[in-house]
Amino acid sequence: MDEIVRQALAKWPNVPDCYGWLALDARGAFRMRDDLAQATNAPGDVIRHSALLSFIYRNYLQNDDGAWYFQNGPQRVFVQLTQTPFIARTDPVHGFITHDGAEMTQIERVWMTGEGRLILGSGERIAMIDDRDLAECLPLLHVEGKPVDDTLLIEWLNNAQGELQLRCGERLLPVHALHDEKLGTALGFNSNPQPIK
Repeated sequence: MDEIVRQALAKWPNVPDCYGWLALDARGAFRMRDDLAQATNAPGDVIRHSALLSFIYRNYLQNDDGAWYFQNGPQRVFVQLTQTPFIARTDPVHGFITHDGAEMTQIERVWMTGEGRLILGSGERIAMIDDRDLAECLPLLHVEGKPVDDTLLIEWLNNAQGELQLRCGERLLPVHALHDEKLGTALGFNSNPQPIK
């Protein structure tokens, strides 16, 4: 957390939280959701300002209830998550990086949804692979020690038989089937924080 944010929290400790105005989409873009976007359930405008994005990334945190927020000075701006709290991309040097540019150096857990979306877990970071990068992950998948082809993967998605694994460097990690549509419930985060009434 930025020092200027810590100082603002100390100076104004009781600023009300903000809900509904910020979202993270399935490709790792933060979106500003004004009154019209919220009323029409529109995704909102992509935030492109690099300094603002850097500020959000540095102050993007999780509370005890699994809700993610951006600490904007003294105010918590809770984030609606389209998928997971982080979105990962493949990287030729680092393997995987999250939408905020951080390396996912130690992947500990791997899941695959019924739709074939790949999710990685590293510490408190849960990151779905950007759909544009899924094809690059296919060569890393193995079933019963054999590289996955489309037929094997579809078969596994339909009945989760055989051990699906993801190669991460020298390690082969088991891939767990995740057929729960509510990813937050299954993986321990709150995708749609709401004010306490």
